[in-house]
Amino acid sequence: MFGFLKKSADSHSTAPTSAAAEPSWRERLKAGLARTRAQFGGKLKSIFSRGKVDDELLEELETLLLTSDVGMDATQHLLGELKARAKRDKIDSPEGIQQALSAAMHDLLLPLEKPLDISHHRPFIIMIAGVNGAGKTTSIGKLAKHFQAQGRSVLLAAGDTFRAAAREQLQTWGERNNVTVISQQSGDPAAVIFDAIAAARARHIDIVLADTAGRLPTQLHLMEEIAKVRRVIQKADPSGPHETLLVLDANFGQNALQQVRAFDKSIHVTGLVVTKLDGSAKGGVIAAIARQCPKPIRFIGVGEGIDDLRPFNARDFVDALFE
Repeated sequence: MFGFLKKSADSHSTAPTSAAAEPSWRERLKAGLARTRAQFGGKLKSIFSRGKVDDELLEELETLLLTSDVGMDATQHLLGELKARAKRDKIDSPEGIQQALSAAMHDLLLPLEKPLDISHHRPFIIMIAGVNGAGKTTSIGKLAKHFQAQGRSVLLAAGDTFRAAAREQLQTWGERNNVTVISQQSGDPAAVIFDAIAAARARHIDIVLADTAGRLPTQLHLMEEIAKVRRVIQKADPSGPHETLLVLDANFGQNALQQVRAFDKSIHVTGLVVTKLDGSAKGGVIAAIARQCPKPIRFIGVGEGIDDLRPFNARDFVDALFE
């Protein structure tokens, strides 16, 4: 996002690898955020070149942040932090301004870095929601692979009973990962998830990933339906759902904030999955989330590959924006 000054050293650097080696997650993250970073590139270089945090710089930077979906609240916060750091540390170089802004961004995003702890319940029930096309079903397949890599057993509940393609897609992910999928051709999505929880308990499965149909927050009858799904999960397991993940498409920008608020009201969102960061120039929305509706970002996605969904790390994210 804010890339024009490259760091001279990287505390996370590794030994050189062969050309055939797979890129590291940090490399994939940096590549995935290229569009967001390009939104700033040359403009930041021009803005910071004066080496002085004055009113003109702050005004230009404000415009740049706002056009990158950082949002007014987060923008004002970051500008205030930059101004305070510049005065305190007597910053008078482009490098110093960049480092101060990077540090302010990291401090803003760090509270969102809360890895998902699945150790307290078995089965650990994860309910997954989101608007149409946000990437819920694909994210479920990637999450299944992620948890399997940790040695956990997984069961998938095809709670999207409206869209046949969703069930088929989930079945494909299940076959690819050798994971059982509980589904029905039609019927009540809450009943499918109820049956999946019972099956997981009988088979001593560690994690249930429960898909739900995509819906818009304005579709009040569908929002009530998903609230019913949550209530049925609680009947199957009074302690569940143990995590309610909302999948957000980064391309929605500021509209993602309304989605968080609406779904939180219906189903008590406990964590976020931000997808498609690689196809968007609106990665700054994560800063807006941090200020206006700070839910933990459990995972971010920067590609189509099965390993391109990883736990959110504020340091890696900010470094990928600024490098």
